[in-house]
Amino acid sequence: MMRGRTMLVAAVIAVAAAMAAGGRTAGAAGDGDVQAFRERCATRLSISLLGKGANEALLASADPQSGVDALLESGDFVERFARFANAEFNRDPGKNSAEDASYHLAKHVVKNGKPWSDLFLGPYKVDATGENGAVQVTEDAAGLGYFRSQPWLLRYAGNELAGLKIATAYRILNNVVGLQLMATTNAPDADVSATGRQAGSCTGCHFQNWYALDHVASVLSKKVTNDKGEVSFKPYEGGAKDLLGGKSIADDKQVVQALVESENFSFQACRLSFKYLYGRPENQCEGPVLDRCITAFKATKTIQSAMAVIAKDPGFCQ
Repeated sequence: MMRGRTMLVAAVIAVAAAMAAGGRTAGAAGDGDVQAFRERCATRLSISLLGKGANEALLASADPQSGVDALLESGDFVERFARFANAEFNRDPGKNSAEDASYHLAKHVVKNGKPWSDLFLGPYKVDATGENGAVQVTEDAAGLGYFRSQPWLLRYAGNELAGLKIATAYRILNNVVGLQLMATTNAPDADVSATGRQAGSCTGCHFQNWYALDHVASVLSKKVTNDKGEVSFKPYEGGAKDLLGGKSIADDKQVVQALVESENFSFQACRLSFKYLYGRPENQCEGPVLDRCITAFKATKTIQSAMAVIAKDPGFCQ
């Protein structure tokens, strides 16, 4: 329901046009066109972070990149980035606003300067209020980011024959550490049971790799559908299992905790920041900036800290 892709594409095009209009780099700024360079830098920062042109104060600034922190605190950034994150975390818009739980909680986390990990581990519940489709974020000691919110659970419950929530397992892995997998197209008579998934090209993703989807899903709650078609979830009651590269894991919270504690989590936060600012993942030549981003993110925990390293880098305005 909440999508930012169209707006982001427009922003990238606008940035390119603004930079092309001047055609100068930081290296050329000493030839008498310093102010023009500063204005182009201010324009790029504002469009990339806020999705709109720079205000007069930023255009007049002797050092536009010194204003990055203020831009990251603005309501425009909070709204735009929450929409962007939601678009990254979901393949399609939700059927209603409550299904886009990642948008609502991302907005809460960023607005309040919370650690980015709170989006996945924090004690929250995201649900409709029953009033004109409104959605609210509330504190819930039993919450797990947005992963235990009922609308999100129902959206990604999946259709596995025995109620195993493979779709949920994949979506958690994708959202937290950026895992990208492509589902194979099944023939009409394909065996989609656990036996079928253990055969051929399916077994790698479902049973063999560190992220083995069936194994991760096995410690999640189980989807139960009654005779009326109503869906509920039965908590996992088995013991701990060795998952995610040898971690002892017994439930969904431990799955998410293990992912957040991995190196992949910090890397994904910075890759997400690159994609937001540049409209693409980092290039190989941007490795040093990525490294600094990861260091800053680990120290301060917020997505704003990751974003600031990239936006303040001298290369961003070149």
